[in-house]
Amino acid sequence: MRAIKAKVTKALPSGARLFVADNTGAKEIEVIQVIGLKGTRRRMPTAGVSDLIVASVKKGSPEMRKQVINAVVIRQRKEYRRRDGTRICFEDNAAVITNEKGEPKGSEIKGAVAKEAVERWQQLASAASIIV
Repeated sequence: MRAIKAKVTKALPSGARLFVADNTGAKEIEVIQVIGLKGTRRRMPTAGVSDLIVASVKKGSPEMRKQVINAVVIRQRKEYRRRDGTRICFEDNAAVITNEKGEPKGSEIKGAVAKEAVERWQQLASAASIIV
């Protein structure tokens, strides 16, 4: 895991539902916790693009449902700012199911992947079709 070069607005609190953009069998997950988050007392843990999260599978194949998994956020609706001044936002909130090291479990990723997520987790680049 490496640092990213953008000021990503954290827009996905615990309880947020995300679409799964890979071919593992899960369709929708719910954020439980953000890994590596240094929080403040009584503040909800929130995630943004390229954060590693712990999530619960809510919709998908019967063998995937109700499992607690790790995932990396690859898209968010809330816009965030890059160092060059551009502002980026996507159509939906999406994640990719990974292991603890950030290696994706699926073989392909549907849709665009944020450049910040690929900078932090290089293994996502091999499965991504489009990097924005």
